[in-house]
Amino acid sequence: MAEDRQTAPNLSEPTQRLTQAELDARRASRRASQQRRRRNSVFQYIAILFMAAFVLLLYTFMMERRQSQQQIDDLKQSASTVQTLQGLMNENSQLKENVNQLNSQIKELNRQLDAAQEEKAEMETQAQESKKVVEAMSWFWQLSDASLRGHLNQCRTLITSMEEAGMPDYLPKESVIGEESLSPAERYTQVYNRVMP
Repeated sequence: MAEDRQTAPNLSEPTQRLTQAELDARRASRRASQQRRRRNSVFQYIAILFMAAFVLLLYTFMMERRQSQQQIDDLKQSASTVQTLQGLMNENSQLKENVNQLNSQIKELNRQLDAAQEEKAEMETQAQESKKVVEAMSWFWQLSDASLRGHLNQCRTLITSMEEAGMPDYLPKESVIGEESLSPAERYTQVYNRVMP
């Protein structure tokens, strides 16, 4: 029996050892599962960090894009404003050229108007002189007719009226008939010298 007792503890030792091995295996498997859990937790934490970083990067990208779009819109508006301003400047230059052309035309028209007014004044003067010449010749023909008939009193009256009106100055100094005959001015002087005392 003593042998049985001695063998009995020997039998329980391997059992205890197995149990110890099982315990160690269980402990090892617990540690492994805890390490797995920890690893999984770390991976989850890293995944969450990556997701947060991705969300932040996406948010930053969207903000940058919006800001860039705003700047592009501002640049487009500035470009449109510059084009409008350039168009206004071109139109202003065109208007200045038109004004200069119109001023040149106005100067030319004023010069033509002055020339026309001078010509008109000359023509009016010539018309007045022609009228005086016609009137002087009318009186001259009356004087010549009275002189040919021998009406000396009528000749004196006509000469006096002609002198008062200044008509002798308008009598032509050249003969219309030819060089051999006397001009109206010479004929008037001849009659004047004969009739007036």
